[in-house]
Amino acid sequence: MQTERIEIFTDGSARGNPGPGGYGIILKYKGSIKEISQGFRLTTNNRMELLGVITALKHLKSNKIPITIYSDSKYVIDAIQQKWVNGWVKTGFKNKKNKDLWMQYLQLAPSFQIELIWVKGHAGHPENERCDELAVNAALGKDLLIDEEFERLKENETLL
Repeated sequence: MQTERIEIFTDGSARGNPGPGGYGIILKYKGSIKEISQGFRLTTNNRMELLGVITALKHLKSNKIPITIYSDSKYVIDAIQQKWVNGWVKTGFKNKKNKDLWMQYLQLAPSFQIELIWVKGHAGHPENERCDELAVNAALGKDLLIDEEFERLKENETLL
C-alpha cells in the first residue's frame, strides 16, 4: 500500500543576479494541483529558490502527511541534505547569505516529514519546467513585491 504524499515542485528565477526575481510552485495531492507564484523587484536566484520552498510549506494545511519536495537548486538541496545550514547556524551565518530565509525554513521544517529530491533543471521534467515558467513570468510581472531584507542589506552594503 502506497503512503499518501504531498508533492511539491519549486523553482526560483532572477533576471540578473541580483535583479527582478520570482518563484514558482506546484502543489500536488490526491489529484489536486495548485500553482503559486510571486515576483519581487530586486532579489537573487538563490533567495527565490529557497523562498519557493518556504512558501510551499506555509501553504500546506496539514503537517501530518509526508512531503516530497522536488527542486533543481543544488544550493537548497545540498544545504539541507549535507547539513551545511546547521554549520551556518553554529557560526551565526558568518559570511553566508540569506540568513533570514534559512531561519524561516529551519522554524518550519521540523514539523513536517520532508524528503528532498534534486531534479536537473531545464531537462524536460514537466513540473520543473512549469515551475520555471511560473517563476520567470512572476519575475517579469507587474505587481512585484519588495524583498525587504535583501534590499535592506543591499542598501547597507552601498553605505559602507
